[in-house]
Amino acid sequence: MQVMFSASDLPRTLPIFPLPGALLLPRARLPLHIFEPRYLSMLDDALKSEDRLIGMIQPREGQSSGKSSLHAIGCAGRVTGFSETEDGRYMITLAGISRFRVVKEVEGFHPYRRCAVNWDSFERDLGPTEHDEGFNRDTFFASLKQFFESEELKTDWESLKEAEDELLINSLSMLCPFEPEDKQALLEAPSLETRRETLVTLIQFALRGGNAEDILQ
Repeated sequence: MQVMFSASDLPRTLPIFPLPGALLLPRARLPLHIFEPRYLSMLDDALKSEDRLIGMIQPREGQSSGKSSLHAIGCAGRVTGFSETEDGRYMITLAGISRFRVVKEVEGFHPYRRCAVNWDSFERDLGPTEHDEGFNRDTFFASLKQFFESEELKTDWESLKEAEDELLINSLSMLCPFEPEDKQALLEAPSLETRRETLVTLIQFALRGGNAEDILQ
């Protein structure tokens, strides 16, 4: 069962895991494989904290050396499950809690990056499950099936069709093989309806053989 947070529970500083293409959304779950020493240290510290939160964020593209800059918006997840392998690696699950905006990076002696964050304007992330009143499932699944065939992806279509709006749209946003900048656009969508519209745009453009960045930037 996911632990409920209120705005007053959320910390002002987060450990940051900048991972290209890894998208976490509120009320969704993201499995991760942790093996780099700095992120093993980050996980150890998160597990010792009261909130057990880690901030997932996309590094910006186009930097070949040095510490990459970060996108302004990420999503915090609570460590809800983990297991250790014989060689000291971890398989963990993050439950998405809320998006955040980076205020500044915090310098310190930690081997991983930490940021001061602001949670304002993301109040709906802490609320109930969202629904998409304008969602035409028949049209959506027709395009989705073509997209999966073109990408040679497999799925359980019956389970997918039975999923509620938010679980369906958010799961596809996280799992579909889009570029990191496209994932960022899905993260920043202000509502479930907007995220679904962005997802449809990405799927349709991919089917036409184009680059979705031409539309989303």
